[in-house]
Amino acid sequence: MRKLLLIIKREYLAKVRNKSFVIMTFLSPILMVGMVVLIAYLTKVNDNDHKVIAILNESNFFSNEFVATTSTSYVNFDDVSLETAKDSVASLGFYGLLYIPDEIHIEKVCDRSFFYTEDAPSTDITEKIDAVFQERLRQSRLLELGLTASEFEKVDTQFDIRTATFDGQTNVKGINEIKAFIGGGFGYLIMMFIIIYGGFVMRSVIEEKTSRIIEVIISSVKPFQLMLGKIIGTSLAGITQFGIWLVSASVLLLVAFAVFDIDPSALNTSAHLQTGMGANMAPTIPTADQTVQLYAQELFRIPWVMLIFFFLVYFLLGYLIYSSIYAAIGAAVDNETDTQQFIFPIILPLMLAIYVGFFSVFSNPHGPIAVGFSLFPLTSPIVMLMRLPGGIGEGGVPVWELVTSILLLFGTFIGIVWLAAKIYRVGILMYGKKPTYKELFKWLKYD
Repeated sequence: MRKLLLIIKREYLAKVRNKSFVIMTFLSPILMVGMVVLIAYLTKVNDNDHKVIAILNESNFFSNEFVATTSTSYVNFDDVSLETAKDSVASLGFYGLLYIPDEIHIEKVCDRSFFYTEDAPSTDITEKIDAVFQERLRQSRLLELGLTASEFEKVDTQFDIRTATFDGQTNVKGINEIKAFIGGGFGYLIMMFIIIYGGFVMRSVIEEKTSRIIEVIISSVKPFQLMLGKIIGTSLAGITQFGIWLVSASVLLLVAFAVFDIDPSALNTSAHLQTGMGANMAPTIPTADQTVQLYAQELFRIPWVMLIFFFLVYFLLGYLIYSSIYAAIGAAVDNETDTQQFIFPIILPLMLAIYVGFFSVFSNPHGPIAVGFSLFPLTSPIVMLMRLPGGIGEGGVPVWELVTSILLLFGTFIGIVWLAAKIYRVGILMYGKKPTYKELFKWLKYD
C-alpha cells in the first residue's frame, strides 16, 4: 500500500508541477470565456449587417406583405424596366432585387417571380421571401374555395396544445430536450476528460518505457501497482485542474453578471409561480413572461445535487475504465505513432454514446435504446447522465436501472483493470516490435 501511495504521489506531483499544466490550468478558462465572448460579438456584428432589397412589383397581388426588420429593409421601384432595376440595384449596392411580374393569376405570378443577387443569396433571406409567397398563395387558394377573409383568419389561426400535470400544474414544451442537453453537457465533459487525461496516462507509460526507467521501477513494485498508481495519480491531477477550472469559471461568471447587470437571485421568484388551478380545474394560459418564468422554474426543479453527485460517480468509474485501457496501450507500444490503431476503438463507444444518446434520449428517454446504452458500461457514463436530469424514481430513471448501471460499471472496471494489468506486465518490457491485436490476445492468456 505504501508503494502504491508513493507512485500516486509521484504521478500527481509530476503532473501538477509541469509548466504547461500550470499555464493551461489558469489559461484555459480565460480562453474558453474569450471564445464565447468572441463568438457572441461576431454574431452581433454579423446580425448588424443591414440588407436592402429592392422590389419591382408589376402585379396587383402584393402590396405590404414585405415588412422591414432590424436586419432587412425593402425599397419599391415603380415604372422602370427589369434591366433598369437590375442596374440600379447594382449601382446602389443593394443586396438584391425581387421581381414580381404582371400576370392575371397569382399562381403564374409566383411561378415567374425571381430574386436577383450578386452572389448566392442567404438562406435566411430566401426563406422569408418564400414564406410571403407561400402565405399569399394559401390565401388565394382558400378564397377560391369560397372562404371569406374573416373565415380565412379563423382557419389560419395557429393552435398549440396546452399541457399540464395531473395536479393541474402547467407544463412547458421542450423542457425534456433542455434537460437532455444539460445531461449531455455533463456527459461531454466526461468524454473530453477521458480523451485528454487518458492520453496523459498512455504517454506517461510510453515515456517511462522508452527511457528504460520502467525496468528500474518494476524491480521494486508490481506492474499492477504501477499501473493503478499512474491511473489514480493522473486522475487526481485532472480533478485538481477541473476544480480550478470550475472555480475560475464561476468567478468569471460572477464578473459577467456584474458587467452586464444581471441579478441571478431574480430568477428565484419563478420558483414561487403557480399557474395551475388545481387537479379538477383547467390550467390557465401563461403569458409570455409567465412562460419564461415557467422555464426557469423547471430548471430550478432539476435535482442538481443528485445530478452532480452521479456525475462524479460516473466520471470516476468511466475514467478508471478507459484510463486502464490507455495504460495497457501505452505499455504495448514503443511510441505514440503506434497507438493510432488502438485509439479509435476506444473513442468509438464515447462518440456513439454522445450521438445515440442525443437522438434516443431526446425522442424517448425511457425507450429501449436509451435504456440499453445507459446500462452498457462503455456508454453508460454519458447516456445515463442525459437521462438523470429528469429525476430518479417515478417519472424519471427507475432505481433498478441506476443501480444496475453502476454495478455493471464497477464490475467492468474490475474486469478491465485485471485484463489491462495482464497486458501491462508483458508490454512494459517489450521493445522494438509493433504489437497486433492477435499478440495482445496472447498476452491475456499468460499466467
